[in-house]
Amino acid sequence: PPGHADAGDTSIPSPVPFLSSNAAAVTAAVANSESSHWSPAHSSAIYRIDEWGAPYFSVNSSGNVVVRPYGTGSLAHQEIDLLKIVKKVSDPKSAGGLGLRLPVIVRLPDVLKNRVESLHSAFESAIQAQCYESHYQGVYPVKCNQDKLVAEDIVKFGAPFRFGLEAGSKPELLLAMSCLCKGNPEALLVCNGFKDAEYVSLALIAKKLALNTVIVLEQEEEVNLVIDLSNKLSVRPVIGVRAKLRTKHSGHFGSTSGEKGKFGLTTTQILRVVKKLQDSGMLDCLQLLHFHIGSQIPSTALLQDGVVEATQIYSELVRLGACMKVIDIGGGLGIDYDGSKSGNSDLSVSYGLEEYASAVVNAIRIICDRKSIKHPIICSESGRAIVSHHSILIFEAISATVNTPAMNQIDLPLIIEGLSEDARCDYWHLSDAAMRHENETCLLYADQLKQRCVEQFIEGSLRIEQLAYVDGLFDLVSKVIGAAEPARIYNVNLSIFTSIPDFWSIGQVFPIVPIHRLDEKPEVRGVLSDLTCDSDGKIDKFIGGETSLLLHELEGNHGGAHGRYYLGMFLGGAYQEALGGVHNLFGGPNVVSVLQSDGPQSFAVTRVVPGPSCADVLRMMQHEPELMFETLKHRAEEFHVEDHDNDGTNYATLISSLARSFHNMPYLKALSPCSYEEVHNAAAEFGASEDEQWSYCYA
Repeated sequence: PPGHADAGDTSIPSPVPFLSSNAAAVTAAVANSESSHWSPAHSSAIYRIDEWGAPYFSVNSSGNVVVRPYGTGSLAHQEIDLLKIVKKVSDPKSAGGLGLRLPVIVRLPDVLKNRVESLHSAFESAIQAQCYESHYQGVYPVKCNQDKLVAEDIVKFGAPFRFGLEAGSKPELLLAMSCLCKGNPEALLVCNGFKDAEYVSLALIAKKLALNTVIVLEQEEEVNLVIDLSNKLSVRPVIGVRAKLRTKHSGHFGSTSGEKGKFGLTTTQILRVVKKLQDSGMLDCLQLLHFHIGSQIPSTALLQDGVVEATQIYSELVRLGACMKVIDIGGGLGIDYDGSKSGNSDLSVSYGLEEYASAVVNAIRIICDRKSIKHPIICSESGRAIVSHHSILIFEAISATVNTPAMNQIDLPLIIEGLSEDARCDYWHLSDAAMRHENETCLLYADQLKQRCVEQFIEGSLRIEQLAYVDGLFDLVSKVIGAAEPARIYNVNLSIFTSIPDFWSIGQVFPIVPIHRLDEKPEVRGVLSDLTCDSDGKIDKFIGGETSLLLHELEGNHGGAHGRYYLGMFLGGAYQEALGGVHNLFGGPNVVSVLQSDGPQSFAVTRVVPGPSCADVLRMMQHEPELMFETLKHRAEEFHVEDHDNDGTNYATLISSLARSFHNMPYLKALSPCSYEEVHNAAAEFGASEDEQWSYCYA
């Protein structure tokens, strides 16, 4: 507390340091003692890594996040250290690295393969356990992630299980057709989405190419297109109908289900479609029933309700004479983003793969047995559950706001000078409250004093030095009475709009964790602010309902050696890349594919796709970088940039620097504090031979 005034002294008591150096030393010692006993297990617990990350992510003894590429079947020596991947990716080529800038998406095909195998295994186990008399064969909805290698890998990994693809547009259909030419001939090609004559014709061509194609009717009028075009092309199609179920869930992702859902046919429309097919002699072509309750189905109870309703419709179609063979339960297999195993949240689900598969098989079997109907092939469109785990976005915190250091001494005359009478009274009351140890009253008068001073400053009657001292006094009072410090802002080398669009658009929360230093105690509460000039470009909601994230102090922020601080966003393999835009002309990040290997690092980078350069993102907005460069070059000539300017920059270096700016990515390049000469060397590097330059591809 402030020092007490001597008896009879009527002057304003001068504040003395609220926190003695001895007390500060004790506090630091306690913190150091706690930190010395901190273990990676503590970090794993506070970030819930074992809950949302199992069985693919954990923390090793060095405090780094590791990938277990084969899930529960991974051996200790097969674990992949994410920090080592970052080092390989970001180290210069001269040091054996790839010379790429962060952010980077790390794809893990081993994890992708394990997800496909695990999903199939869960259904096969349920089928055997319940004596189900058909089989499961899933399809991957390519809208979740249309990346070439992702689609091709799923077809390759799923070939032993007849795993197919689902398309919802014409370009997706072309993609799926091409990929499935190398897949299992029995794999399904499910054609969903709104259709015109071109879409239907393309699907019929796929059928002619001996692909196992099913045209799913989303709108009643589509049946007319299918009948007419199949006759013209002399193709006997396989047709499915999407039923608009009454069953729906109430969460955000349930809006596409229920009677008022966007897609599907009502029972009345289904009956009219059956009649049209019957009149055309094509009722035998109707072989599949599709439905979709909504993404992130929270519980198996709701799932069973939907499957039972759909199976009843399926059995009625059989009764009406359709040659039904497949029931497609759509998507909805959820991901536990926050590790809570809750059935009451859009961020979690209360079941695993085995429970999901068992509920589906059980519901279909019971209805079919009751109706004496042959068990259908079970198909699902589980995109989110397949691809979410295999992709990790890694980015760097490049700086952080530093809370104003506590003021050990306050310049009382400078504070008092020029204060209004009301502000002086606030200071008196603050001092009196401090003497009486009335913490809440202290904070009240400190805040009131600060607000009055802000008003005076805006009026022009207070100098900036005085305002700064009052701010310092307020921070000091807040610290001493134990008021919670505001979350600090960690500036990250990332565009949220490009790389995590679901966060700002629908409030989707993903696990975000430091990928290293987890053997140290994180003691800073922070929010993440991206590079864009947009107030929405921040992450201030995290798993567990938190509005800030526990982070470590940046080493450069407290006088230590310069060090990088890397964060990972997990479970983002679905939708984020497809939905990301180019706000502020930040394109997509670099992408690397990493496979487990038996080498010393336990991994190998098998593919690199550099992110779009500045020139690439400019082209996306119809600019012509080559002409822009020529314009700037002529500008330099017009303004007579001499061969050597006063700062030593010559004309050739200036032009080369401009060219390199077009060539580089939009994201910041991290420099060590003493490496500013790299800026001057950049132009020389630009002259490297062409075989050393990356060939950029569009996002």
